[in-house]
Amino acid sequence: MNTYQQGAPYHDTHSKVLGYLLWIFGFLGAHRFYYGKPITGTIWFFTLGLLGIGWLIDLFLIPAMDREADMRFQSGRVNYSLAWVLLTFLGLFGVHRLYMGKWITAIIYFFTGGLFLLGILYDFWTLNRQISDVNSGRV
Repeated sequence: MNTYQQGAPYHDTHSKVLGYLLWIFGFLGAHRFYYGKPITGTIWFFTLGLLGIGWLIDLFLIPAMDREADMRFQSGRVNYSLAWVLLTFLGLFGVHRLYMGKWITAIIYFFTGGLFLLGILYDFWTLNRQISDVNSGRV
């Protein structure tokens, strides 16, 4: 079994490829949200990646962010990358929630435009934790 640290199992929960694709839009913080860094993702969103400087530095930090996310979040039946793609492109319709098995909120998102966009913002902040909870059976 591969490990990052002795005794710590390796779970490849996040994709470097998707991280780099999101980095292209990283001046809006997309890659930081994906790797479970909502506070800095929000800062990048409002400052355009710290005026582009933080965005360029992140090009080199993505492998470390990927390793940290892999160690931090629980792997399982729900794929993080697919859920993030669904949230990013179809979040308004609640497709990412449908994928996670959250049928009621998926229907609510569908009829309210992602709960008037506030639900989508909430999901950008908490999607990694939600998926980890589903994968560990806590939900």
